[in-house]
Amino acid sequence: MSMQTLDVQNLIIGFGKAGKTLAADLARHGQSVILAEASPHMYGGTCINVGCIPSKKLLTEGARRAPCVAADAMDAEAVFHAAMQAKDALIPKLRAANFAKLDQMAGVRVITARARFQDEHTVILEGEGQSCAVRAERIFINTGTLPVAPDIPGVNHPHIHDSTGALSLAQRPQRLLIVGGGYIGLEFAFMYRAFGSEVTVLEAGATFLPREDRDIAGEMQRILQSRGIRLVTDAAVERFEPGDGQASAVTAVTSQGRFSADAVLLAVGRRPNTGGLALERAGIAVNERGFIQVDEQLRAKPHIWAMGDVAGSPQFTYISLDDWRIVRDQLLGDGQRCTSDRAPFPTAVFTEPPLAHIGLTETAARRSGRAITLHTLAAEAIPQAKVLGQTDGLLKAVTDAGTGEILGVTLLCAQAHELINLFKMAIDHRIPARAIKNQIFTHPTMAEALNDLFANA
Repeated sequence: MSMQTLDVQNLIIGFGKAGKTLAADLARHGQSVILAEASPHMYGGTCINVGCIPSKKLLTEGARRAPCVAADAMDAEAVFHAAMQAKDALIPKLRAANFAKLDQMAGVRVITARARFQDEHTVILEGEGQSCAVRAERIFINTGTLPVAPDIPGVNHPHIHDSTGALSLAQRPQRLLIVGGGYIGLEFAFMYRAFGSEVTVLEAGATFLPREDRDIAGEMQRILQSRGIRLVTDAAVERFEPGDGQASAVTAVTSQGRFSADAVLLAVGRRPNTGGLALERAGIAVNERGFIQVDEQLRAKPHIWAMGDVAGSPQFTYISLDDWRIVRDQLLGDGQRCTSDRAPFPTAVFTEPPLAHIGLTETAARRSGRAITLHTLAAEAIPQAKVLGQTDGLLKAVTDAGTGEILGVTLLCAQAHELINLFKMAIDHRIPARAIKNQIFTHPTMAEALNDLFANA
């Protein structure tokens, strides 16, 4: 029996931010689109299902409910389950809305099936009880990334989880062990600590947060300690062993000793989600880490694009959205937009307080040989931080000593994830530090602290 062949102008593989936005955009311009997604649990992509939205929902619920946990440890389990229920009530609604938006749109057909290339213009889609071949004029790969599973003996223990699993634990761990002291690991550390878990973070490297300046990393380490989160550096995990079944479920044997816990989170990075795509049949090249090789306009071949994490783009939803802008500009615009246009861009880690950054750190600026001026401000000096009861942290900026040009900003303070966006515009439009120094901000706000941050500009 021959396989059905579907002809379409555009085939999008993966329901992530770039893919779903492109599908709607092309359909609105009268083009035909098939969007293939392997899992019905991933409509909308990583962000809304197993990434940004569920993690931030739990972080918010944890912060909101933490006083209850602190007041009565007996309530910790109930608080944890209530937070999980709030998260579980939100995510299916978002997933369904994402699916309906495209499925009901004229010109778009959503097919739930795994994709593999047959040749550079043909992709086989295989779903439950059905399969078809899709011949497309243009193909867009938007399959994202998956958590890395390190090759460590005993890693398949049922109480060892990746980030996806840690977002849906059935029981609150009394003791949580996090392997990986990077940004994902830190978000989970603050989250579970707010739920009353004892949290230990194991960092394999000797340097905590190596990409940050030492004063920023030091302040974060102080905050971790003040929250009762234990950080152990130089702790390479050698193997996992079963716990004693009563006091613990699993034990990590490391270069710094043995650490037992009810649950372990592996937060050691992410890998490209390309398994089963048979990219080689389409002549699509990957780099040494397995990410699809693309040019500055995200082309892997003249008619094939990769977007988002799978293309090696920085792993943020808003960068995936910008990938859509780049591709859209080639298809529907003047074709000038490219990946180099967006540097620098802001980042935010949702610790407590958040850590946000854009541009050069002090270390990178000094390494460049430029003459610089440093601007720092302790968060405890900000009136609004005192109003909020969130006085931990440090604000820091680097400017050109001659021109006052803002080279980089790091904010470890309340509402840093919002404030940092101001500096994307300031850097893009070359607004000097003295303009921020003399800007009129409302009071009391965290933003008005920027007057004081740049007081010596």
